[in-house]
Amino acid sequence: MAALFIGALVVALALVHKPLGDHMYRVYTGVRHSRAERVVYRLVGVRPEAEQRWPVYARSLLAFSAVSILFLYAFQRLQDKLFLSLGLAPVPDHIAWNTAVSFVTNTNWQAYAGESTMGHLVQMAGLAVQNFVSAAVGMAVAVALVRGFARDGADTIGNFWVDLVRGTLRVLLPIAFAGAIVLVVGGVVQNFTGPHAITTLTGGTQHMTGGPVASQEVIKELGTNGGGFYNTNSAHPFENATSWTNWFEILLILLIPFSLPRTFGKMVGQVRQGYAIAAVMGVIALASVTLTTVFELHGAATVPQAVGAAMEGKEVRFGVANSATFAAATTLTSTGAVDSFHDSSTPFGGMMTLFDMMLGEVAPGGVGSGLYGMLVLALITVFVAGLMVGRTPEYLGKKVGAREIKLASLYFLVTPVLVLAGTAVAMANQAGLAAMLNTGPHGLSEILYAFTSASNNNGSAFAGATVNTPWYDVALGLSMAFGRFLPIVLVLALAGSLARQTPVPESAGTLPTHRPQFVGMVVGVTIILVALTFLPALALGPIAEGLS
Repeated sequence: MAALFIGALVVALALVHKPLGDHMYRVYTGVRHSRAERVVYRLVGVRPEAEQRWPVYARSLLAFSAVSILFLYAFQRLQDKLFLSLGLAPVPDHIAWNTAVSFVTNTNWQAYAGESTMGHLVQMAGLAVQNFVSAAVGMAVAVALVRGFARDGADTIGNFWVDLVRGTLRVLLPIAFAGAIVLVVGGVVQNFTGPHAITTLTGGTQHMTGGPVASQEVIKELGTNGGGFYNTNSAHPFENATSWTNWFEILLILLIPFSLPRTFGKMVGQVRQGYAIAAVMGVIALASVTLTTVFELHGAATVPQAVGAAMEGKEVRFGVANSATFAAATTLTSTGAVDSFHDSSTPFGGMMTLFDMMLGEVAPGGVGSGLYGMLVLALITVFVAGLMVGRTPEYLGKKVGAREIKLASLYFLVTPVLVLAGTAVAMANQAGLAAMLNTGPHGLSEILYAFTSASNNNGSAFAGATVNTPWYDVALGLSMAFGRFLPIVLVLALAGSLARQTPVPESAGTLPTHRPQFVGMVVGVTIILVALTFLPALALGPIAEGLS
């Protein structure tokens, strides 16, 4: 059944790769603006025909994100004065800060229980809206970088506001609308009711909250966001009702990231280059899903061996294999949604979810962020290949010189610095240690996972550590902000540098970047970069636990 489940996903992604990729190509290269889009441009006060240099593009993005953080923070703090608040109190300041940064950075880390903290209006007009626009921001940055490869001696990389609006209205919104209907048919809740008092089998009382769940669930997965309406996220039957909705939600997570390489290939005029990038993503993803599933099905831990299955923290209606596939899909992307408790995974199964994020979430990665991360890796690969043969490296006709490789190197240094420094600071101060519910290798893994998730804008958690304290809310919020916006600025600077270049013609010494050889090289560079950076930390955490 596991092979059938995964095989059906592969077939579905293959079928949608071309039509969705071509649609996004038309969206980002078209010259006509719809009436609705023109209304938005007038409200924002921008001229859609005016293209932007990379510093202006970056400033527009950062300004939009800063205003979004302030708005969402205020929205949560004023919750009790809004309608559809369900009588809930204002969100505490440190949690409001963490949540605002989390949703604006496409991380969706949740230091709160959604059903008992947020009213319906904040969920819909605050969190769900950011699910759309934060995903559209990632797509805009990816498209800007692709324009850098495609343009010849240009000084501009597009218009941020046009890319943001088009990605939201033409790509995310239509798919989310159709997907929400599918989820409602599958049993996911969509209403505006408050808490219902239910008498349990033991005679106790439990309050079950309804709400506009399906509409948030679909963009949560489609936009690789991950923020759940309920505390238990996609393990809650109101968010993920059946085995087939579980499959459908995984499909939504992978849909756009696996189709964007087709858009990339069309925009640079070489579809085969897109196939090569998709192949790199596919090889890494398939290996991760396979290893995670194997580790969970044949766990070396004591309890799984005793009972014959690693079912702790997993939903019976999904089972081990489907839960492992979901866990791999959400950590390979920047989604962070969970349908099982990652803290209950076997040591090596949990290590795989950590490793997936440490890869930079590029296989296929988040909406937009996966593509631009993979393209930066491709640049590093051709640079390494150029050093080996003594030739100036080129990718798609653009030379990878000192400026380009410095920007690419800085891009991949940001996240490890945030992860390792954040973990070290947490382990070296009392506020960080006080939140640890476990000691030894597993306790270290929980803190390492938290900073890896935040810095990579994933949002999932081992959840064995109490990280909804003021110290962790501030520290992880800063990790999310720096982990999102520093790499974006570096990518946009890289896009501007590439766009200014005049492409050089291919020669006999040019490295072919569309063949299996190059695919294998990019896979190798990706894994080696992660191994050299994070292996010591993994050895002290999940590897030590798995071998004990």
